[in-house]
Amino acid sequence: MVFITVAGRSDALSGFTDSQTFCPVIACPPYSEKFGGMDILSSLRMPSGVAPMVIIEPERAALAAAKILGLVDGKIQDRVKEYQEGMKKSLEEDDSEVREE
Repeated sequence: MVFITVAGRSDALSGFTDSQTFCPVIACPPYSEKFGGMDILSSLRMPSGVAPMVIIEPERAALAAAKILGLVDGKIQDRVKEYQEGMKKSLEEDDSEVREE
């Protein structure tokens, strides 16, 4: 089990969740114009013994969770590999197009 928490400002949800479980917690704080993005510091500065991972983009948080779960589930790991291969091909195609122009 992996938890992905989404909470802004003080991001208390991520810290509270992490302190109550032995499972991995990924904090995915939403960006806030109000604080110029500096509200992310509350996700990075946690009390001793509290250690959620911080990933800004929800898609990347889901990928990190899938990689963690893939350590014990081969089907998930295979899907992660397929996704990564697809991303690699897409980047190579985009690069090729830019170089041709």
